[in-house]
Amino acid sequence: MNDQRDLEVMIASRFPIIAIESQEETRVLQLLSRIARACKLPLFTWSAADGLGGAASGAPQTLDAAQVLRYIDSAGPAGVYVLLDFHPYLGNPVNVRLLKKIALDYEKTPRTLIFVSYGVPVPPELEKLTVRFQLSLPDQDAIKVIVKEEVQAWQSTHVGAAVQGEREAFATLLRHLSGLCAEDVRRLVRQAIADDGALTMADVDRLVSRKHDLLGRDSVLSFEIDTVRFADVAGLRNLKQWLEQRRDAFVGNAAALGLDVPKGIMLLGVQGCGKSLAAKATAGAWAVPLMRLDFGALYNKFLGETERNLREALKVADAMAPCVLWMDEIEKGVATNDNNADGGESRRILGALLTWMSERTTRVFIVATSNDIEALPPELVRKGRLDEIFFVDLPGEAEREEIFRIHLNRRRQEPAVFDLPALVQASKGFSGAEVEQAVVAALYAAHAQGDTLATNHVLAELRRTRPLSVVMAERIAYLRGWAANRTVIAG
Repeated sequence: MNDQRDLEVMIASRFPIIAIESQEETRVLQLLSRIARACKLPLFTWSAADGLGGAASGAPQTLDAAQVLRYIDSAGPAGVYVLLDFHPYLGNPVNVRLLKKIALDYEKTPRTLIFVSYGVPVPPELEKLTVRFQLSLPDQDAIKVIVKEEVQAWQSTHVGAAVQGEREAFATLLRHLSGLCAEDVRRLVRQAIADDGALTMADVDRLVSRKHDLLGRDSVLSFEIDTVRFADVAGLRNLKQWLEQRRDAFVGNAAALGLDVPKGIMLLGVQGCGKSLAAKATAGAWAVPLMRLDFGALYNKFLGETERNLREALKVADAMAPCVLWMDEIEKGVATNDNNADGGESRRILGALLTWMSERTTRVFIVATSNDIEALPPELVRKGRLDEIFFVDLPGEAEREEIFRIHLNRRRQEPAVFDLPALVQASKGFSGAEVEQAVVAALYAAHAQGDTLATNHVLAELRRTRPLSVVMAERIAYLRGWAANRTVIAG
């Protein structure tokens, strides 16, 4: 994308108002200065701190927004007027009227008004007179240039030293710097090499966390740091194999491999059987960030705010790409009903989500988890929206033994000293979460008795527990029956 050419065309197209939302004010002003010189246009700049400056010789140096608009309206010559951080004044009806008057007089005196701010909420009265322009983000080639410049800058101040780097870390860093403006890329690269003159995977982890802070400060997306390896997840053999087959296409160059970029999966199943853990492990296995969409925080009591929250969250996810977007208990956010009890909000959320899923071009892999397939609209779960639907069932004997080993090791207990076959038999019908809680409760009981954890402590806790497969046996049987011929078994 050529920003200068595109903005030149926009100005030449005689749009009276242009809104530029950007944190890179210096870059925008430099761009406008080049355009003004190339097109021989007078350029005027106003801010609440400095008044009206630039080519406006003889113009009043007023800091008042209404006064500067009155000057432009009555005596301002043709040209380009840049209004910096003008958004607080757009709520004043006098200012809105003056802006509209200047715009409507464009054919008589061609004055282009350009708002430059981090956000420009254009009033409805000015929408039809306004066009928006967005600065392009640096592509991979531009990011490589910035990294090279920052490496050279560091080496120039550390004579005789050279920046060290891990090849894998460098490639991963380039992927995660996408979606950021040039100045943010420069700052993050500078931060990565400043402390030790090296680019390592530890720098990448810090960079990803900082990137989320920059992009998602006010987002309902949370950045999940605690991703796990699939080695820490028992069972799910088919799911692991499916994801491993698609890893290179997602983190590498899918087009060069002649493959489509994977879109995402739906994980259905019994509560506590590892759906959330599988979502975390997907991000960990692919070495990409994990973003969690909180549908509870998404909904807002003000009309229209919920949809805006979703759009902003998806925008952050696009900028964080490549990443895994975990939509936990998705049915709570997009379940629709016939009585329209929520004023149609769920349907609007669903529509916005489906549109994004169909049109996105970024590498955002969706992992949607659900406990209630009947609450999900059919258009969400059809093939094409997502790649596959997996059913996560209760763990079998081999999986339960593996789960016991994982949780005993995690709590510094030696699995070999336990009667694992007895524990496996006693835990029939238990979910992975219930097995873990039995180990946790047994540790408390052993501690209270002053004993070392032993098989009898865990067996006692298993006997006291009524697993979900017993408490909700009918519901789980129905879920299994539904999934039998409609999904792929994850285990």
